[in-house]
Amino acid sequence: MADGLRNIRASALSDRIRWPLWLPVAQGAGIGWYFALLQEPPLKTAYGALAMALLAGVLAVFSPSARLKILLALVAAFALGFGTAKLRSDSVAAPVLTERIGPLHITALVVGSEPRGYGSRLLLEPFPIDRLGARTPKYIRLTVRAHSAVPRPGDWVEVIAILMPPPEPSMPGDYDFGRWAYFQQIGAVGYLYGVPQEIAPPRLHTLLEKLRAGLEDLRGRMTARVRSIIPGRDGVISAALITGQRVDIDASDQTAFRDSGLMHVLSISGLHLALAGGFFFWTIRAFFALFPSIVLRHPIKKWAAIGALAGSTFYLLISGCEAPAVRSWIMLAVMFCAILVDRPALSMRSVALSAGFILLVTPENMLDPGCQMSFAAVIGLIAFAEWSAAHRGEETRKSWLFKAWQYLGGICITSIIAGLCTAPIAIFHFDRASPFGILANLAALPVVGAVIMPAATAAMVLMPFGLDEWTLIIMGKGVAVMMAIAHWVAALPGAGTVVPAWPGAAVAAVMTGGLWIAFWRKSWRWLGLLPVLGGIAFALTAEPPDLLVARDGRTVALRLNDGRFGFIGKVKDRYAAENWLRRAGDERKPDEAIGGAGMTCDALGCIARLRGATVAVDLRAEALGEDCTTADILVSATQAHGFCVGPKLVIDRSDLDANGAYAVRFNPLTVETVAGLRGQRPWSGRSTQPSP
Repeated sequence: MADGLRNIRASALSDRIRWPLWLPVAQGAGIGWYFALLQEPPLKTAYGALAMALLAGVLAVFSPSARLKILLALVAAFALGFGTAKLRSDSVAAPVLTERIGPLHITALVVGSEPRGYGSRLLLEPFPIDRLGARTPKYIRLTVRAHSAVPRPGDWVEVIAILMPPPEPSMPGDYDFGRWAYFQQIGAVGYLYGVPQEIAPPRLHTLLEKLRAGLEDLRGRMTARVRSIIPGRDGVISAALITGQRVDIDASDQTAFRDSGLMHVLSISGLHLALAGGFFFWTIRAFFALFPSIVLRHPIKKWAAIGALAGSTFYLLISGCEAPAVRSWIMLAVMFCAILVDRPALSMRSVALSAGFILLVTPENMLDPGCQMSFAAVIGLIAFAEWSAAHRGEETRKSWLFKAWQYLGGICITSIIAGLCTAPIAIFHFDRASPFGILANLAALPVVGAVIMPAATAAMVLMPFGLDEWTLIIMGKGVAVMMAIAHWVAALPGAGTVVPAWPGAAVAAVMTGGLWIAFWRKSWRWLGLLPVLGGIAFALTAEPPDLLVARDGRTVALRLNDGRFGFIGKVKDRYAAENWLRRAGDERKPDEAIGGAGMTCDALGCIARLRGATVAVDLRAEALGEDCTTADILVSATQAHGFCVGPKLVIDRSDLDANGAYAVRFNPLTVETVAGLRGQRPWSGRSTQPSP
């Protein structure tokens, strides 16, 4: 035991150059602590945390002890994460609607617009609404159900709309759209009556609004240009890879890309920016290399890095500046800046620096699945590259056939590593696994890297001169091949498997162990296998709740003796029902999961006897008299408190209005609610303490 501890201490000291890599992890832990709180802390806690970060950072700099130095640095990073998360939350604070209201007459500026099937979705910045006054949200997101001309960003419109609060999670612990909307300053969602009517601007546009409208207009014209050269579904996907406008992608194509494991190709992120930046870098450097006098006298590598950064920035702007693309651009910018200061472009430190900067500016990104998956994949790939470099033999002259085999093997290995690193996150957020993702990526990524993205990048450069037609034709051919691969792989048996969602604690354990393995270089890195295996074991043995109740009180699911959910009566809230089934790894539709063994139903409700508990679900008040005396757990769509005292647990209309959806486990009896897990936070829309 003593020898083992001495070996660990020796490994820690010899790996001390890697200690700073844990600073963004500590920073993320501080951010996570802020988001985990059930009560919103006062602003003074942010100032206190930042003061603590400053003090701990100063002490860390002057501390003579290496162990104390890293401990103080971790404390400083943790406090910095907590403080900046609170400040960021307060800085984006805007009114959030707390109840359904409307119809309302609204005058608004169009900030964003997306065609969607037969309608569209608009992001509007409204003038103060008469019935809301100072409570008017900064932005509202509306669905246009009627087929009409889609307003362009920068237009002013009048609409008649129903507004609602941003939806809360469909079950305790599920994805919180309301929190995401809060940080986007979207305080209401809803739908239109009729179509938006364009009006004359009631005020002059600001400079920022003019720039944003001009950029959106450029995106629209580029999208139209790409689709005019590349017809049909190939053109829609080609335009999406350049301008990021994906809303017109056919549903069957989206399903094929998702089930084949190629969905990441459709969302402009690290892959696209890296390929585009690399193409700019290689092209600029190769051009200057044609002139020996320039090569010998000037740092053309640095010139190429500046040009590549400028080109990547333009690509980011015309792709819509979505969060995954912005994060990837920051990582790419750090790497190109590393070249400018003669440092390695791709290293674990550059990734840590990128992560720290992103968490400092937008702490909420730590909870974003795209951010988590991007960094997980990059860290895993760099860790493998470092391990491979350390175990690589002497360089020898190799044939082109060996190099081609090495290239394909590299794609296969990187696909495996990226897939393994991101799988726990994908399962937690999306409840899906793509068992043939390696096959799809092995077949498609050479086409993406060698044909599609170089042609797309060249098209962006040549489009202003009208010389882009041939590059777009080449891109369209590559996209057609990629589409064929996606549909072929998606048609294989077992592709796109729905799996039960992992508990958050299991994912945290696996990712912590993965970081331990990736960050360290000595043999003690393999201690990270312990939390990885523990997290996997916990995930595989975790069971879903025994009872789920939606906010409407009429959509109720019981976990039957076969482990699957059965719905009581007709499903009213289909969104919640579909989400429950998917989170449980069940591919059935809600209508296919109604009823089940152990459940008896009539017009008044249902009775179920499962795992030692009698559960009554009453749809009408007439059933309460008998069920209040026989049931252990009673769920009522009507008022039941006050005269129903027999059951151990009563969930009625007032409970659901106050607490949202419920998740109940029978043995022992435990209750979770949406309001209980969200707490009193700015995005929860609750000004009072949730009911117990």
